[in-house]
Amino acid sequence: MDFSSKLLENAVDEMSQLPGIGKRTALRLVLHLLRQHPDQTRRLADSLSTLREEIIFCKNCHSISDTPLCEICSNPNRNEKLVCVVEDVRDVMAIENTSQYKGQYHVLGGKISPMDGVGPGDLTIPSLVEKVKNGTIQELIFAMGSTMEGDTTNFYIFKQIEPYNITTTTIARGISVGDELEYADEVTLGRSILHRIPFEASLKNQ
Repeated sequence: MDFSSKLLENAVDEMSQLPGIGKRTALRLVLHLLRQHPDQTRRLADSLSTLREEIIFCKNCHSISDTPLCEICSNPNRNEKLVCVVEDVRDVMAIENTSQYKGQYHVLGGKISPMDGVGPGDLTIPSLVEKVKNGTIQELIFAMGSTMEGDTTNFYIFKQIEPYNITTTTIARGISVGDELEYADEVTLGRSILHRIPFEASLKNQ
């Protein structure tokens, strides 16, 4: 792709680094920004810069937050004994949109994937195990996507906490095998949370 401007080329190159954005889409987005009022482009740039510099992670659940303790963890109406284990903040948002879950979350920050060089030590699994050891959790819900990596992560955590005799469940398989939570419709996901099954029972069906 030939560019008439090095500045344009640099902007397109940076934009195309975003997931799912190819060079042509990046060019279209950059040209769109050029057509907008300069103030709008500055607001976008400022919001991204502020996000990167000031965003923090909840000290309890590790979700993205503006404060040391996120709104969900600090809400006294949420059941702190019930914890849903998810991959990232997108899954928290998907489950919250169902309005069917009233517990708290634990965000792993990814899933175990040896092919991608991601091991248990790269995730927030140790702090989850520590919560279980401290007796602050009565039920742990595994809500990872039904992929091989998701199942591997669930099983690894299950083996780590098995000695501590807490209830472990997994969302019902209304979510198709190979699907990610963020793409599930709200009704299906909500039912999967409500009709969760014992984790050990899910192992027998694999």
